[in-house]
Amino acid sequence: MSDKTLEFGVNLNNREPLIAPDYDLQALLDLSSVVEDSGFDSVWVGDSLFSKPRYEPLALLSAISQRTSRVRLGTACLVTSTRNPLYLALEWATLDVISGGRTILGACKGNPEEGVRREFAALGLDYAKAGSIWEEGLHVLRTLWTEGEITFQGKHFEYDGVSFHSGTEMAPLRPLQSPPPIWVVSNPRLVGDAPSDEMRRRMERACRRVIQYGDGWMTCCRAQHPEELTEQLGYLRDAAERYDEDFDRYTVSYQVTMNIGESEEEARTAFDDYISKYYPELSKAMDLSNWGPVGTPEQIGAWLRDFADRGVDHFICRFGAIDQFGQVERFAKEILPAFTAERVR
Repeated sequence: MSDKTLEFGVNLNNREPLIAPDYDLQALLDLSSVVEDSGFDSVWVGDSLFSKPRYEPLALLSAISQRTSRVRLGTACLVTSTRNPLYLALEWATLDVISGGRTILGACKGNPEEGVRREFAALGLDYAKAGSIWEEGLHVLRTLWTEGEITFQGKHFEYDGVSFHSGTEMAPLRPLQSPPPIWVVSNPRLVGDAPSDEMRRRMERACRRVIQYGDGWMTCCRAQHPEELTEQLGYLRDAAERYDEDFDRYTVSYQVTMNIGESEEEARTAFDDYISKYYPELSKAMDLSNWGPVGTPEQIGAWLRDFADRGVDHFICRFGAIDQFGQVERFAKEILPAFTAERVR
């Protein structure tokens, strides 16, 4: 059991304005204010170049930062491996200052679906090298944010005394937070399409990345397998011990896609229809029941309680529904109060 504050955030679905006729960009900005006023702790937006087009996340978070004053602002997730780390370090530092130090960078490598691979190819990047590009980029970001300068020679990036400082400014341009938290996105599995030894190596590599490059772990997509979360947290604790890090300083976050309805059947129908439009490629390849719980507020609450008891500190709630406002308001009124007394565990 952790003594951290149990927190809840909302993914504002920055793809939905492109697929839903009654949810435009202004509505999304309005929803960010509703989320803050309703007692949530954070707001989040996603990222994709053209595989699943949506409004650009950093510009959007800048706008949201001016519509809110308290909630944390994050990406769930930003494909940092496709971005030049120098520009990203500068852009994110600027966002952190604009928001008053409220940012959380949810950083991912990019999933292996064909659309993402085409994005890498269009950018002149080899997806086979995405993992090492990702790791080096995260190292560059953290170094610039904490030290203000970087000298680095890697496989993909080389810098000699680079900083956002020409000598005429008072100091290198840096974020307010030192550094802004990085929550490394990873969905490792011990059961899959490879021999058990290979799956174990993948798990250990994923955990090493979280511990070495992050301040937290963000995961998703195995909602029907809470026992896997417990097992993965065990591997993360082992990695923290191996690299002499205090695991208790890391945040465990879970992005869960849900639909709240009058019945499980009603919610499942609405959820499946929505996700098939939002993620047409992945929805055909995955069991949608693993994206998150659907059903009555009591059913949703029971799922959240189970995963919280297993170690999740921060839930990022994404609503698989056209009516984003209705889902947020219903969660705030019918689910969130049940956890009020447990917000400090």
